[in-house]
Amino acid sequence: MTIRQTTFVTKQNLMEDLIRVALVEDETDIREAMRVLINGSKNFECIYTYASGEDALKDLPGKDVNVVIMDIHLPGTNGIECVADLNLKMPKTQFMMCTVYDDDDNIFSALQSGATGYILKRTSPAQILEAIRDLHNGGSPMSSEIARRVVTSLQRKKILSSETEILTGRETEILDYLSKGYLYKEIAEALSISKETVKKHIHNTYEKLQVQTRTEAINKAYNR
Repeated sequence: MTIRQTTFVTKQNLMEDLIRVALVEDETDIREAMRVLINGSKNFECIYTYASGEDALKDLPGKDVNVVIMDIHLPGTNGIECVADLNLKMPKTQFMMCTVYDDDDNIFSALQSGATGYILKRTSPAQILEAIRDLHNGGSPMSSEIARRVVTSLQRKKILSSETEILTGRETEILDYLSKGYLYKEIAEALSISKETVKKHIHNTYEKLQVQTRTEAINKAYNR
């Protein structure tokens, strides 16, 4: 191989190793700090930044981007909706949420939308870069707290499935809301049913599980 060919191959490999990143973050200071971090690190390049989901949806499709880092709380279209839309238009691109939200609803909604990574904003710079690299290489990086919540939720659903096979789908759904601390009125609003219907389902659930209180039902269902 000639020197010229060697130089060409080396440059080509460097380009192949370069991870091209886009940021969608409405907080200017955070967006700029992330951009500086990525551009100042070897084999990383932040080539696009957006302050809103609308801007990203308008400009990103068709761009050569490996990883998109997405905030959840954005003005207008939120990050979860944005990922769901972009994922359909950019199937080869990986999406990672970077957010302050660590609740189950946001975590699972983000993962269902097409995100394959989920880290918290308090993650250290070194860990952020490692998460981007891991995502690009086929992994699903998550902050340790997020990973624990995912595991706990899956375990809880498995227990719920085995302990409440005698319950209907609606009864199981309402019991899950009860386990999260929802009031009857809140459950009714969430499911678009009347408060009386919620009470009826709960009464049937108590009878089937042979319990008398919310606490007993939750403890039995979740093996607490």
